[in-house]
Amino acid sequence: MGKLNIFEITFSNPQGVFYGGQLIQGHVTVELNAEIKMRGIRLHFEGGARVHWSEQHSTGSGKNRRTVTRHYSSSETYFNHILVLFGKGPGQRGDDPVLQAGRYVYPFSFQLPTGIPSSYESFTGRVRYSVAGVIDRPWKFDHTTRRAFTIVDPLDLNLEPQAMQGATGNGQKTLCCLCCESGPISAVLRLDRLGYVPGEAISINGEINNGSRRKMTCSFAEIKMTIQYHATSKTKTICNTVSKISHGPILPGDGDIWNGDQLHIPPLPPSHLRGCRIIDITYTVTLNVDPSGLGFDLVVPINILIGSIPLQSVARQYGPPPPLPLPPTDYTNTGPNDVQLQPTMPSAPSNMDMPPPSYAECVFGKVNIREENDNEHIRGNMDYAPVYAYYNWNQHNANTFVPVTQQQ
Repeated sequence: MGKLNIFEITFSNPQGVFYGGQLIQGHVTVELNAEIKMRGIRLHFEGGARVHWSEQHSTGSGKNRRTVTRHYSSSETYFNHILVLFGKGPGQRGDDPVLQAGRYVYPFSFQLPTGIPSSYESFTGRVRYSVAGVIDRPWKFDHTTRRAFTIVDPLDLNLEPQAMQGATGNGQKTLCCLCCESGPISAVLRLDRLGYVPGEAISINGEINNGSRRKMTCSFAEIKMTIQYHATSKTKTICNTVSKISHGPILPGDGDIWNGDQLHIPPLPPSHLRGCRIIDITYTVTLNVDPSGLGFDLVVPINILIGSIPLQSVARQYGPPPPLPLPPTDYTNTGPNDVQLQPTMPSAPSNMDMPPPSYAECVFGKVNIREENDNEHIRGNMDYAPVYAYYNWNQHNANTFVPVTQQQ
């Protein structure tokens, strides 16, 4: 067994969910089996965004033709703060202290800046927040532990004028059948409002008319998430399906009615990813008609807004908020440096009288947050998924959502 037995970071908010401007509080636990000489123990709070992807390009011609890989990237920093818990900070002079064997608990607090974007993770880009604990040892490998945490942007739908508005979309498409033009297929999609929060269901209303000579394989409604990643010299756009419901075939000359079918919204980041200049997120509800055989779908889109604070008129339908219980305190340490911290639960910075959200992992699941310069000795859970405000009013289990396409 080595000299270091325990080195871990604990938040007083056990869910690890915060809003910009809030105070992050917690403690770092260090347990040594033998004394360690060190420069100090410090925490490194980091928040920032990064996009990166590569593309293959052909250059030259003939015998000189070759393929090159070009990389596109960009980044921005929201905060980068070092907090010294014991000993010296980076670059400070003086004798290196020795920490004797035993168990130590160091409380910490860090004030988050305001206006920072929601956490977001994908293969191509990310907005990531973390705190790393470092035991800085002279002439030896440092001990490091890391913990990611989630920031939720309080996008309040009550402050968005379009959120209460309804919308109607129309589409028509003419198919060719054995070199002869067929009658058109047409579709109408209606939404009673444009603003929603994760956990709600979108009521899909519409009509489809198959005036063609071909059978329509099916019709379906879905939520599309479009992400734009902005590198310094290029933008990449990716579209993912995050929720989908379907109807059956439509015979030639027949039609179909969508009468309030419920399209559930899984745990997702708020629209736009406000505060981030290199990643932009938009959401669209589409009604699609899929013709049999060759031919593209008829697609009728309506852009929607996904927030983190629901419309007050909608929240009232579910009654007054229940009391929010505090989780049990599990800080029963009795060492000489131990402290007890009162746990707190995150709540949206809003004065509206509405049921509080729960928090659910992003529908796209966990990612590995190991950094390029990490060694195999780093501690902490490297599998992380951001969590988002989730209003389980319809008793829909957030864990049952499965993305139709892999997040990129």
